[in-house]
Amino acid sequence: MNANAEVEAAPEGAASGTPNTGALLVLDRVLEVLCIGLMLAAVSVSCLQVVLRYVFNSGLPWPEEFATWVFAWAVFIGMAVATGREAHISIDVVLRLLPHRPRSALEFFNRCVMAAASIMLLVHGMDYVNRAIAASPALQWPMKYFFLAVPVGGALNLVFLAWPKAGRSLMQGVGVLVGGALIYLAIRYGASSLYGESGSAIVLVLVGMVGIVIGVPVAFALAFGAFAAFAPFSQILLVTISQNMAASLNSFTLLAIPFFILAAAVMNAGGITPRLVDLAMQLVGHLRGGLGQANVVTNTMLAGISGSSTADASTIAKLLVPEMARHGYSRPFSAALTAASSILANLIPPSLGLIIYAALASVSVGAIFVATIVPGLMVAAALMIVVYVVARIRGFGGDIPKTSLSQRMSSLGLAIPALILPVIIVGGVRFGVFTATEAGAIAFIYALLCGALLYRKLTAANLVEAIREAVFDTVVIVIIIATAAPFAWVLAFEQVPQKIAQELSVLVSQPVLLMLTINLFLLVVGLFMEMIASLVILVPILVPLAVAAGVDPVHFGIIIVMNLVIGALTPPLGVLVFTTARVGGANQAETFRAVIPFVLALIGVLLLVTFVPALTLLPVSWFGP
Repeated sequence: MNANAEVEAAPEGAASGTPNTGALLVLDRVLEVLCIGLMLAAVSVSCLQVVLRYVFNSGLPWPEEFATWVFAWAVFIGMAVATGREAHISIDVVLRLLPHRPRSALEFFNRCVMAAASIMLLVHGMDYVNRAIAASPALQWPMKYFFLAVPVGGALNLVFLAWPKAGRSLMQGVGVLVGGALIYLAIRYGASSLYGESGSAIVLVLVGMVGIVIGVPVAFALAFGAFAAFAPFSQILLVTISQNMAASLNSFTLLAIPFFILAAAVMNAGGITPRLVDLAMQLVGHLRGGLGQANVVTNTMLAGISGSSTADASTIAKLLVPEMARHGYSRPFSAALTAASSILANLIPPSLGLIIYAALASVSVGAIFVATIVPGLMVAAALMIVVYVVARIRGFGGDIPKTSLSQRMSSLGLAIPALILPVIIVGGVRFGVFTATEAGAIAFIYALLCGALLYRKLTAANLVEAIREAVFDTVVIVIIIATAAPFAWVLAFEQVPQKIAQELSVLVSQPVLLMLTINLFLLVVGLFMEMIASLVILVPILVPLAVAAGVDPVHFGIIIVMNLVIGALTPPLGVLVFTTARVGGANQAETFRAVIPFVLALIGVLLLVTFVPALTLLPVSWFGP
């Protein structure tokens, strides 16, 4: 998997793929500054609303609306910048298996598909802008300017796809535009005779999934799949693609994603991660497989700050895999353990996966944060047991002396400011002190204060770099949510959820069999699809079915997220394994073999969580409002 293919995070160093030719570099920098400025404006007004509400006991009617507007524009402008930097999430399993010439041809075709999708966004996005007549409720701004972000993003995509850059000539760029235009025209005017209206659902899934598998960035594959599905229909249905993409971002809850990513990035830049690693080493480093145990403990503590599995996997792999190798652990085992432990970021608050599920399923973010604490700790315990068993068999670890109580207390004291943050987030959200989005904004401010005043590792330079990386981490995640919205809308239009529910309705009276079937289905989905796209597509289908069977939607949220993060450890997608193997310098095939015991342990925990609802729901009842 290439550096672009990390689920939940942009490539290391947002500028690693920055264009390096004249005017294109200037455009890249200008758009980057604009994107970052818009995202910080969203954070600022959200913090302002919190201050006004809890300090001055008053609030303004417009901050939430303003924040969603600038957030949407930041995402679509950032989408184009990510296109220029080749930073979108993609799966290159097929590409890596091909010889040079076929690989180059497929890469060219994939860029043509991106161009076709961008042309679709430009043409039909502008069509919708011209049709929009409503105004926003609080600001009374014409909504056409909100939806204008989509065609502007599409146009900027085309600029970055066509402009010559290092390793790509002007003729190649023109070829991409011509190829994209031909693909667009062929689908737009040939679809009705090729497959017609009756096959739209099949075309949607086939085009989208094939595009993802051959290496088209996930966001563009989903958008192009929706376009291919609706092409045989009337013009009015095509405008719903851009409309759904923009409307999906008109959600204040989704702003929690950039806020928590920013908070985690600033905490890391402020020197918090090494403090957590040191604390973990002091606590468990002397045990059998001590460095492996410290790996799990570090990921558990970091999960309460980050919320991003890929970010944690990359960060911990850099710090601990080389250290474990120096102490005799095999690199594949070390990388596999780091990958398995990093899923805790989506099982311990503030989990981005759980925030997205809560928004899609209309459940309380605070409740689902509380519900996931016990399952998250169970996962950590299961991984530590596997580490102990493997270490005993292979003779890993056991060579680090036990530290004194005073050393442990000293490390704990240094780490306490970071460890307090998850308590603030979960407690504040659960007891209604602030929303999940406001909690993210507060976490960002708290991270700034910790890094600058307590740890004193936060400088102007590393703060700017952290914000740059966090913004593009956000963009490559959220653009998938945006493009998955019309994908899900097509499924709903074709009544696919109802048809699946009808097929599975015979199992509603047998909840155990239904949940086993859903778990198996989700594990298979996780083999081939990225978590965020899977959530956006599957939550509207599966939640009503689970509720009909008597499964609490909060409990079901933990189940679905656990299934999908396990999928991030299994081939062919296996993004967390690809990430840690690459960063840790381990053989990928051997790392996939080494991760098998951890996957089996995780499935065991998943089954316990599925069939013992009290593990999730009892804490919610204890800490209920």
